[in-house]
Amino acid sequence: MSFERFRRRRQRVLNGLGDGLLVLPTAPLAFRNGDVHHPYRPDSDFYYLSGFEEPDAVLVAHRVDARSHWAALFLRARDPERELWDGPRLGPKRARRELGLDAAFPIDELYVQLERLLRDADRLHYTLDVDPVMDRSLSRLFERNKLADYRGNPPSHPVIGDPRPVVARERLVKDRDEISALDRAAAVTAAGHHRAMQAAKPGMMEYELQAEVEAAFRRGGSKRNGYDSIVASGANACTLHYVSNERRMKQGDLVLLDAGAEIDCYTADITRTFPVSGRFDEAQAAVYAIVLRAQNAAIRAVSPGKAWTAPHDAAVRVVVDGLRQLGILRGARKRLLDKASHRPWFMHGTSHWLGLDVHDAGGYLDAARKPLRLRPGMALTVEPGLYFSPRDERVPKEYRGIGVRIEDDVLVTRGGNRVLTEGVPKELRDVERLCSEPSDAGTT
Repeated sequence: MSFERFRRRRQRVLNGLGDGLLVLPTAPLAFRNGDVHHPYRPDSDFYYLSGFEEPDAVLVAHRVDARSHWAALFLRARDPERELWDGPRLGPKRARRELGLDAAFPIDELYVQLERLLRDADRLHYTLDVDPVMDRSLSRLFERNKLADYRGNPPSHPVIGDPRPVVARERLVKDRDEISALDRAAAVTAAGHHRAMQAAKPGMMEYELQAEVEAAFRRGGSKRNGYDSIVASGANACTLHYVSNERRMKQGDLVLLDAGAEIDCYTADITRTFPVSGRFDEAQAAVYAIVLRAQNAAIRAVSPGKAWTAPHDAAVRVVVDGLRQLGILRGARKRLLDKASHRPWFMHGTSHWLGLDVHDAGGYLDAARKPLRLRPGMALTVEPGLYFSPRDERVPKEYRGIGVRIEDDVLVTRGGNRVLTEGVPKELRDVERLCSEPSDAGTT
């Protein structure tokens, strides 16, 4: 992995932060139960600026000028006994060379080195109230530095500013390496959705289908998901974040599959809704067609200079028209739009940013509190849906219990947009065709 990409990112962030010392810890290990840890993943901001995936690490950096900076990593020292149990560690010596850093120290030296560095820092770029232990340790350093210079009447601590807004602003527009990672995550995720459409059949448990899609992710080179997979069959599809995945799928069900593979810490986010038995019935096809038209309209609305809300506005117009066609909404289109009459059945937004996090960093409003304008390099989802609860008497009986969402990942380009996830079919007949293929056809 080339470290130059991380050096460039650090420089941009430090230029945005200005003078002062950046102190950025990675995510801690977390216990699941007993002495078993959750699978580890680094903090996204930390990874964005360092490229380092081990736990117990802190990045410290400051700007020298607009073109250069100093950066050091504090990380676990090599320890043959612990490595026998937990696996190899990079160690400070190799970290400095392989990560392109100016210095690397054992994590045990963090506060000794910070005490020295903070003596000359008027500003500290650090997020409070995330790591209480580190907060208290830094407070003790401030006190010692103050006592060491008590005749100078120094301030109790440097000015502390949260660096996350600046990091988020940089993360919002993806560079070439990030786009490459998103492309690879999309391709692996597409293979998983292909496999799921071919493998699904009545009598299968939702978690069995989850195993099929996630096995395809692993075969494709993804060592973890970007988020918990949603495998929602029948009326479970009307629960937006259903993740228990424990129902037995039945003849005639639709299954809503929302699953994304992570590659180099970047995730895809794809949702497809397809028939377990291989064919949509008439009511299912009618709802599906509305959502697909809404998604196509929303994707067409993604282009530079448009408000990030433009895809949602386009999707809502189509959904309202569709609900009128189904007899669920009645009245003039403008009045229904003004009253947001679609909200009982399409209650979420159409898009969110995508990248290192499935709901990626970056604001949605500009300085004037107006919707941010899309720029080349931004990546977002486009995911309209319709969800009709089985108990919703406002809805004709034939549509109750149907939930449909269709989601793709879209990159804003200079000329408009590029759908990163177009490898997964979504036209109704193409979906049915793939669902009818032999279940071993898509094995990789």
